[in-house]
Amino acid sequence: MSTDARKTETIPQWKQEEVDELVEFVDSYQSVGVVRVTGIPSRQLQNMRADLHGKAAVRMSRNTLMERALDEVDDGLEQLNEYVAGEVALIGTDDNPFGLFKQLEASKTPAPINAGEVAPNDVVIPEGDTGVDPGPFVGELQQVGASARIMDGSIKVTEDSTVLSEGEVVSAELANVLSELGIEPKEVGLDLRAVFSEGVLFEPDELAIDVDEYRADIESAAAAGRNLSVNAVYPTSRTVGTLLAKGAGEAKSVGLQAAIEDEELMPDLVRRADSQLRSLAALIDDEDALPEELRGATAPAASPDTETETDGSDDEDTDDTDAEADAADDVDDDDDEDDGADGLGAMFG
Repeated sequence: MSTDARKTETIPQWKQEEVDELVEFVDSYQSVGVVRVTGIPSRQLQNMRADLHGKAAVRMSRNTLMERALDEVDDGLEQLNEYVAGEVALIGTDDNPFGLFKQLEASKTPAPINAGEVAPNDVVIPEGDTGVDPGPFVGELQQVGASARIMDGSIKVTEDSTVLSEGEVVSAELANVLSELGIEPKEVGLDLRAVFSEGVLFEPDELAIDVDEYRADIESAAAAGRNLSVNAVYPTSRTVGTLLAKGAGEAKSVGLQAAIEDEELMPDLVRRADSQLRSLAALIDDEDALPEELRGATAPAASPDTETETDGSDDEDTDDTDAEADAADDVDDDDDEDDGADGLGAMFG
């Protein structure tokens, strides 16, 4: 008889009460998922549920009853029925799906692997002293594929030895060797198969994100947005200070290039004139033609008229606005200075 047919039949009172409790459970949380509980010992499962107390709750029941409950709640939660197969349980939380997935992954613990189980990953016996006295165990190690020998009164593995590849079945011999060495090659925990939250169904591969990388991407996007705002001269509460500092620096650069006699610019203009005068004096060979204070003058290492201060601007902002500042510095010195002074004089008052 099909599952759909069974769902249309009248069910016993105790089953309906169980379904009602499951519906109440599902309605109590913002995020509801299906977790696989296969292979988890009862005591370990109880410990996991205790660790999740206050953060998430696990509810176990018959699969058919969980499916009925999800169908009754509807609102998209019936999509979880696709994942209700095998040994599973419902899990509910008010945390977001990403937080739930991270929490479940962090709660997994190493566990021994038994004969007949499939290796979840490559099984490696590491190089080193096993701590086992010389005896038949060295042969057991060699039999399962480990490089082992007796050295200095103990059995040692001479190199890292992969004794089983991912997906292969564990033999009884290997299970015994791993147990003797205390190697626990698998992780036991609640495997999230899917979670439904705020109308969206998430699967594990969508939730397994690198938090540090994600944070770096967000920070990079925020920095790019800030630089775009600065370069587009679009003022916001975060960029207005930088824009004002940038504008002041550009205005000062224009004022210096145009030799505007402004009170704030005069010290820089005087320094630039002195630099130009000393550069010219350094080119004159006849010292008798020079005033005494300019005799032996040498050309300055750098021209102060190219130095502008933009106090208050952040280093990260100036990197993206250097091109605009350079453009302001490239004003043609050969332009008519008198005309420039007349035009810009009004600007600077």
